[in-house]
Amino acid sequence: MTETAPRRVLLDCDPGTDDALALWLALAAPEIALELVTVAGGNVGLAHTLRNARAVLGLAGARVPVVAGADRPLLGRYQAETRVHGQDGLAGVALPEGPPAAPGLAADALRAALRAAPPGGLTVLGIAPATNLALALATEPDLASRVAEIVLMTGALGEGNWTAAAEFNAAMDPEALALLLRAGPPVTLATLELTAQALVTPERIAGLRAQGGGRCLAAALAILEAVPPSRRFGHRGAPLHDPCAVAWLVAPQLFTHREVAAEVVLEGPDRGRTRIDRWGRGGAPRKARLLEGLDADGFFALLGARLAALP
Repeated sequence: MTETAPRRVLLDCDPGTDDALALWLALAAPEIALELVTVAGGNVGLAHTLRNARAVLGLAGARVPVVAGADRPLLGRYQAETRVHGQDGLAGVALPEGPPAAPGLAADALRAALRAAPPGGLTVLGIAPATNLALALATEPDLASRVAEIVLMTGALGEGNWTAAAEFNAAMDPEALALLLRAGPPVTLATLELTAQALVTPERIAGLRAQGGGRCLAAALAILEAVPPSRRFGHRGAPLHDPCAVAWLVAPQLFTHREVAAEVVLEGPDRGRTRIDRWGRGGAPRKARLLEGLDADGFFALLGARLAALP
């Protein structure tokens, strides 16, 4: 019986509390070969997100290059989400200084990695505003053929979490998201409706703590405890967005999904809204995969077991 080779993954992030756990899950997953981490300004400014990404990887003892990228969207104005992530991006949880960032710019590093890959050889995982990924593919669109799948934590079927219309990542750079939806490779979307099913409650934190583990799980628990409960969920807990996108690559059996048509609104008061046609009513080709259902207990069991295996 032959083992499946791990997916070669390029991960673009903006840590961010949930990004930190997503990075640790990716590092702990034998199903993933994490080859490059690129960083954008997003949940907090680029100086913070870059430092946080370096610290998260350093705490795990990982030797993956981290490259700084865009500090603002292609168009429009950058805004941080400090209400959830705090001024430092990790809700005030201090991590030791990580290894230095690799030289260069994220879009250049992404293009170099794609050029060196065979057709369909890499999976692109985006859990930040899509600016870095869009810059890479817009400036060398033929590289899209090297991408097996683009997995994005972005968008919403209904109400947003940044505006009434838009989810944060989509709202911060809708032009970049529009480019990725049209780039050519299959796109998988983990929207707010999906990530709402990964609700972190005190009971789930207690379940994660029962796994034991080392410094990474301890830091993850400190971060989860520091994130304020969401009023959207009656203050019962907070959704754990970004690790859901990683979990799709690690354990797709935890999800249900369907093929959809997807686009993003670029103008007007609904700017950043994702229009997702699940039923083919508009007649547009269904080129995206929407993750719809999540086995939440299985997800948290996976998260705890994998993070407990890290240093």
